[in-house]
Amino acid sequence: MAVKRATLADVARRAGTSTAVVSYVLNDGPRPVSEELRARVLAALDELDYRPDRIARALRRPRRWRQIGLLVPDVTLPLFGALVGHIEVEARARDHLTMIGNTGYDPERESEFVGAFADSGIDSLIVVGGADGPATARLCEQARIPIVWVHNNRGHIDSPVVGADHTRAGALATEHLLTTHGRDDIVFVGGFTPEDVEHGDRETVAQRYDGYVSVVGASAARLIRTNLSPAGAYHAVGRYLATEAVPDGMIVGTYGQAAAALRAVKDGGFRIPRDIAVVGFDGDITNTYGQLTLTTVQQPIDTIARTALDLALRDRGSEDSRARSVPIEVFLNPGETCGCGTGPTVFG
Repeated sequence: MAVKRATLADVARRAGTSTAVVSYVLNDGPRPVSEELRARVLAALDELDYRPDRIARALRRPRRWRQIGLLVPDVTLPLFGALVGHIEVEARARDHLTMIGNTGYDPERESEFVGAFADSGIDSLIVVGGADGPATARLCEQARIPIVWVHNNRGHIDSPVVGADHTRAGALATEHLLTTHGRDDIVFVGGFTPEDVEHGDRETVAQRYDGYVSVVGASAARLIRTNLSPAGAYHAVGRYLATEAVPDGMIVGTYGQAAAALRAVKDGGFRIPRDIAVVGFDGDITNTYGQLTLTTVQQPIDTIARTALDLALRDRGSEDSRARSVPIEVFLNPGETCGCGTGPTVFG
């Protein structure tokens, strides 16, 4: 049987005083309390293991800070870490604190976070890379919490998605290798079917692959299928280079697999970029201290974060909150793995 939680009245009776005096001690005012009486109240609080009802207290106070929820697949990846940082800073400037949950693209974990965030009283929810869009949308509708989708979403929803043009990103990476570096035998590394990937950003990879195919053509497209883990990329790329015709260009569908793919190329005895030029996506452009800097197609994080927060904090019935998805333009950040770096950069 659950133990009854001590109340303010219980503490007051134990200390031989009024509930008002107990409140003055807990809140350090507004009226003074003698040291002797304060000591009795503090002793009673300890004896009864009294814990303030913080939710009730918050409801009684005028709030400066409100709260938004933010769900991301993996905050350790540069793209999602940067999004979290931008949204948190921008939200704080608008008097909102950010509650953050790492979903790992796991639908059950996503639902757990949504329920917990709703119970805590968030005013809106931003979901980056939703693992189960329909289920999350239903939960938010039941709790009457506005929701904004960012980057991509698994499952059909009748809502806009704030994110980059991933198809254009795949095309841009391919065009760069083809036209700038003369690489005409380019392979794509990634997986985008449920059989390839259970928990991972397969929707984004699929769109990037479509962009790649739009440039090389369906007949020339070459795919190294992986499960989107670093180990999956390393072994798949290694097997491919050992058994198939060696390409002169490679596009790696996710940043999380880029280092593993580069290592597989090197371990296969090939030089980067001389033998195989490589382009990836969503790299950490502030980190230029690796053996080679990765050429990447980048998303405009500040624009995405600001747009998502604008939608999350607007009135639900406003025209802007019902705006349709408009893909945001991407840009190329040249590094050394494609051959753009200065000097004869060779890895391998």
